[in-house]
Amino acid sequence: MEEGLLAKTGKPLEHWIKVVRKEKIEKHGEMIKFLKTEHGFTHGFANFVAHKTRASDPGTVPVDDLVSAQYEKKQDLKPIYDLLINQISAMGKDVEVAPKKTSVSLRVKRQFALIQPSTKTRIDLGLKFNDKPHGERLETSGPFGTMCTHRVQLTDIKQVDKELLGWIKEAYKEAR
Repeated sequence: MEEGLLAKTGKPLEHWIKVVRKEKIEKHGEMIKFLKTEHGFTHGFANFVAHKTRASDPGTVPVDDLVSAQYEKKQDLKPIYDLLINQISAMGKDVEVAPKKTSVSLRVKRQFALIQPSTKTRIDLGLKFNDKPHGERLETSGPFGTMCTHRVQLTDIKQVDKELLGWIKEAYKEAR
């Protein structure tokens, strides 16, 4: 990301961190908005700079810690998460993996998937499609509301199959 930022803007990461800090912006979302509106950043680069700007903020939790905390009492689900992340990341270099406190968002130009360990025995995989019918396995979005249009409940690593990966790839392509 750092090399891409330099190539895209002609300025190194340190420059952009100084620009954001000079504005005295504290919230992550406000940093992203500032970089996108005032400097023409894509969401991915704006998010990257915002994370790096806040890295020294003691209130900011490191990305790896966010994911670890999600699976702390749900260790049996972690292999499902790891497989999903590996498969989705392999779809393209433009995939942005953005861990939050309770889920992990996957984006390109917009979010196309969301991985959330909802219970001790189930991961909810949210997918966002432009226009796709719901089915027995490809349910309505449920707890995701408008963040996703569909949900797939995963309780076993074997459920990360060809059909599921096809849906994920379809959502990825629509988001590009």
